[in-house]
Amino acid sequence: MSIPAIGKSAPAFRLQDQDANTVALADFKGKKNVILYFYPKAMTPGCTVQACGLRDSEAELAAQDTVVLGVSPDPVNRLQKFIDKESLNFSLLSDEDHAVADKYGAWGLKKFMGREYDGILRQTYIIDKDGKLRHVINKVKTKTHHDEVLGWIRDNL
Repeated sequence: MSIPAIGKSAPAFRLQDQDANTVALADFKGKKNVILYFYPKAMTPGCTVQACGLRDSEAELAAQDTVVLGVSPDPVNRLQKFIDKESLNFSLLSDEDHAVADKYGAWGLKKFMGREYDGILRQTYIIDKDGKLRHVINKVKTKTHHDEVLGWIRDNL
């Protein structure tokens, strides 16, 4: 599946968060910019580094009227454990059937240690208050992800 077009409406979604509450993209329309980032699995080393960088950027993101939503195929109860363990200050969403990842082009062929399989592609989508997709980061470096996101938001939103 291909990545949605920049400048067009971001694909709508409704997913459960770590507290089993339904979160929809429409909840933020007219109110907040959204960083929607897809990560493979809660509590793994790379995903933890990435999440903690965003956690530590909370004040700067809030100053830019921006919320973070992390999406993975993890079940809801694993998401809460990840939040508790790392003191995360943003919502994590469960996409167990990867339907939302499919819509965003964030599900596809991966290669690891000579093995090929389908899974979450580590990608980030920046969506403005009007619900338009403004930027895609498809070559995410977990250690500097938060800096790249903050830089783009400061310069463009």
